[in-house]
Amino acid sequence: MVFKKPHFTVKLHPSLLEVDLKESVRKELEDVLEANSVLRESLGYLFQFAVPLDIPIKDIESATVDKKGRVKITAPHRRDLTIPLKPNESKKLVSKLNQLIPIEKAKEIESILEVEKAKREHGAEMGWAEYIAKYKSEVIR
Repeated sequence: MVFKKPHFTVKLHPSLLEVDLKESVRKELEDVLEANSVLRESLGYLFQFAVPLDIPIKDIESATVDKKGRVKITAPHRRDLTIPLKPNESKKLVSKLNQLIPIEKAKEIESILEVEKAKREHGAEMGWAEYIAKYKSEVIR
């Protein structure tokens, strides 16, 4: 699902909500933060007032339409994001987000449970670095 506006584009992927600016210094800052995961994790919170960063669907707490017809996204450890779309576009986006959020949260819980199970089964037998390498290679397959 994609919504193109004069100053930004909203793209909804199965596991990610992208809000990308089109032009300006803020766009350049967004590109730098999104390209470098270390900067995104450390400085992203400080700059989120100026640039919207991509939000994994699993991190979204709620998606609603406000009285003005805009989308309001609430995610822990992030500033609330308000996306000014037309009311009918907002309703479509919120509806789809509300379908995807429980699915992505369930996947995250399943992933955490798998890691915990693997830790219990294999963690005591090998060192931590060996365990991580083995788990990553099994997940990639």
